Parts: sequence; structure tokens; C-alpha cells
Amino acid sequence: MHIPRRQFLRLAAGAAAVSAAPPIAHAQSYPTRPVRLIVGFGAGGAPDIMGRLIGQLLSERLGQSFITENRPGATANIATEAVVRAAPDGYTLLVVGTWNANNAALYPNLKFNFIRDIAPVASLATVPYVMVVHPSFPAKTIPEFIAYAKANAGKVTMASPGIGTTPHLVGELFMLMTATELVHVPYRSSAPALTDLLGGQVQMTFGPLPSTIEYVKSGTLQALAVTTAARLKVLPDIPTVGESVPGYEGTGRYGIGAPSSTPAEIIVTLNKEIDAGLADPKLQARFAELGVEPTPMTPADFAKVIAEETDKWGKLVRARNIKVE
Repeated sequence: MHIPRRQFLRLAAGAAAVSAAPPIAHAQSYPTRPVRLIVGFGAGGAPDIMGRLIGQLLSERLGQSFITENRPGATANIATEAVVRAAPDGYTLLVVGTWNANNAALYPNLKFNFIRDIAPVASLATVPYVMVVHPSFPAKTIPEFIAYAKANAGKVTMASPGIGTTPHLVGELFMLMTATELVHVPYRSSAPALTDLLGGQVQMTFGPLPSTIEYVKSGTLQALAVTTAARLKVLPDIPTVGESVPGYEGTGRYGIGAPSSTPAEIIVTLNKEIDAGLADPKLQARFAELGVEPTPMTPADFAKVIAEETDKWGKLVRARNIKVE
């Protein structure tokens, strides 16, 4: 639908005025009871870690319990649909991530439309991934890994938290850009994938840094590279994949969403408190330990990022012909 420029400007001005206005009484009394924070993956994985950190932050700032509830399955679609169908009253929130953008292309018959049915509340952080192998794996660098994978085509196993998760897709991007073919082994979350990697049942994974970093620091897993454009301060001696594969970059993003009809004043309140918490030195220090970068932004800006990532990862899904079995 075309909107005349004058009308568009009036609408934009009105939206800006609402955003700038202080929350009304309804939001000032929010929350009056515990809030559920739904995570679409199992306990111990990076989404769960982020959810619990933000739940604790909001509990401290708003004086009510924010209870993390894990609902793994179908690459977080089960959790997302539960929140889509929840009452839009601010008492059921969703830990959202790049996987939601991926799913738009992976699942053409979803009963919901993520961009339409989930309101962006707050961006939390960008999340690097680290390419790790079991210490017994013969390759110790990216060039060595590529050579080994080509010499053993169809034999090197790559674990992930599930088909269409960001660790899976950054692995698919790696295969696309290096002309290698790894055997994808999907799990229900990062924790069991890492458990089998530690036990030698699989050979490598692109692990989310929050759930992988301690294994790297202890030497229990061998880090070959990180997926960011530049090296990480927390792992300065680990090269980037891009140092060996020019142009490669793949990171994830975490945030908070709510049912689409959630009152704007509640979303403003949550965004304000989350952004304030992300500026707290204690939380920033914890994020630094996990290797994630806080990315506070307005709900509108977060919505733009979600749209951009939906387009980016959708193209990869189609290019690699990734299917959900």
C-alpha cells in the first residue's frame, strides 16, 4: 500500500512522539507477577546462558522473577509458536536469535510468520562461533583442516544444535566457500553436541563461544579459528576463518521478543531496562568472559536487523538446498 509522503511524515512523527513519551501507568506497574522467558533450546547451550543472564538482570531491575523455561525442538519453532500464541501482556517473552531468521527459509509451512507475529523488544548481543575439533583430530589449522576434509570427503563429521541453527549454517557457509563436504550431525542443543565431540563420537563443530570457551581455554577442545571478521580479545591467539578463507564471516545474534500485540509501553519498559543493564560494567565483564558483544538498540532498529539477517541466511539456505527432514 502506498502512503503519501505527507501522511508518512505525520505517522513517523507520531511514532517518534510515542517512543519519546514516558511509559504510562500500565507499564509503570509492570510486572506484577513472574514473567516466563522461553528458550527454544536445551539447558546449558548458549541461548540458555543468555536467557538466564537477561532473566537475572530483569529480575533485579524490575523486582519480579523472570523464569527461564526451556522448550527445545524444531530449531526453536516450538518455543516461538508457544510465544506467538501466548497472551500479549508482557508475561511471556522469547529469547530470539539468528535461528528465527534462518527458519523463515527452512520451514515454508510454519503456522506463524516470525517478523509479523513476534515484536522485537531488545537486541542483546552478537555471538561469535569457534571452530573446534577433538584434540586427537589430525588437522591443527584451517588450511590443514581443508586439505584433510578434501582428502576424506564425506567422512568428517560436523555436529550442530540442529538443522538450520546458526552453528549449522556457519558450517554450511564454510563448506560453500572452501568446496568441502562435511557430514552434518544435528543434535537438540549445543550441550549434547559438545558432549559427543568431547567423547570423540563426532569430529568438529562450530560452537557458540559462550558454551565453548571454557573447553577451549582448558585445552579440552582444540580451537582452529573463530568466525568473526577480526580476532577476539578473549581468544587473541586464535585466528579467524577469514585469515585462511578470505571474506568468510558468520556470527549469531541474540535478543528478546514478545507476542506482536504486546502493549507498546511494556516493550518500551523492557527495552529501557535491558539497554540499561547492558551498560552495567558487571554484565559487560560477564559478556566479555563469554566472548559476546553487547548490542543495545531500539526495537525499530532491531526489527531492521532481523529483516536483513532473514534475507542473508535465506539466500544461503537456498544456495545450499538445505532441507528440514
